[in-house]
Amino acid sequence: MTDVAPASLPAPPYYAVVFTAVRTAGDNGYAEADERMMKLAADQPGFLGVDSARGANGLGVTVSYWRDEESIAAWRNHAEHALARGRGREHWYASFALHVAKVERAHGFTRSAEQ
Repeated sequence: MTDVAPASLPAPPYYAVVFTAVRTAGDNGYAEADERMMKLAADQPGFLGVDSARGANGLGVTVSYWRDEESIAAWRNHAEHALARGRGREHWYASFALHVAKVERAHGFTRSAEQ
């Protein structure tokens, strides 16, 4: 078994912000900023959780979950997050896309240790 698992979330409805990106070469301070943004987001009112993965081809997908659109807007407008977004456009991303969706239904599965 692994310690990695999807985010534990409340029953819908809630919102998902899907950030899909291809990184540029080199770190350029990305790892430190990413860690800081994850911690900062987790402290924001309305933040529910996050799932993130990066494929061998360099495509990364991060899905953050939020209670409501107001919480998403507050995070988008957070001063430190705004600075990081600017650095992303300048240094870290070759391309990215952002999608916001309302989650109406959700279900999951966790294998027990006996299975």
